[in-house]
Amino acid sequence: MEVNPTDRVLDAIIDVKRNQDGSLGFRRSCAHGVCGSDAMIINGKEGLACKTLVQDVASGDGDVVKLIPLNHQAVQRDLMVDQTDFFKKYRDVKPFFIPAVDDLQGEAEQPQTVEERDAFDDPTKCILCSACYSACPVLDKKPDFIGPAAIVQAARFVNDSRDKGLEPRLSVLDSPDGVWPCENNFKCTEVCPREIPITKLINQTKRQIKAYRKERGESINDDGQDAAQKAARKAAREKSN
Repeated sequence: MEVNPTDRVLDAIIDVKRNQDGSLGFRRSCAHGVCGSDAMIINGKEGLACKTLVQDVASGDGDVVKLIPLNHQAVQRDLMVDQTDFFKKYRDVKPFFIPAVDDLQGEAEQPQTVEERDAFDDPTKCILCSACYSACPVLDKKPDFIGPAAIVQAARFVNDSRDKGLEPRLSVLDSPDGVWPCENNFKCTEVCPREIPITKLINQTKRQIKAYRKERGESINDDGQDAAQKAARKAAREKSN
């Protein structure tokens, strides 16, 4: 097909559906990088079709742009994946406001400083496109890992001074499938279309859990983290040898 360098990959996909194959299955909604619906793997890297220009993935005439559905989610049809498990893990972290003040009757507002608001600014940018979930290599070997997107959603509320924060979410975050399997591969951060420092937020959450447990004299359930780190170090040693 003929496309201009500044056309979006999404434009090309829509053209295929309209003029070549009406059965092509894919998702899209806003087409402006806000809804996250059209996330897919474009030439080997996760991204949004609506934010990827043809010139970003093809340099000349005759180049082939390969599109495949996201990883770690069952393919429903063509470029569409079943996001049931992804959103279940998202719901498991209680991605909603749990007031720190039990009785808010009569309270006009809960003021925050600029610094307190900035503390959870990054995770509010998440559009749940699941690009990070697809790119995470941990899920290749540990499919029950809650995944980077869910942890980012938890961080949005854990870091909110008006929310009860960490405690109501500990049963999910501080578990073998919670934050600890993360190996700091940074793949999630690399593909995030909103440039959220996902790996940083995961590590921050790990530190918050450790501080919470230490303050209460409780044991730290980081077996998953230790095992992952040992495996990563072993792999690095074997590669260097």
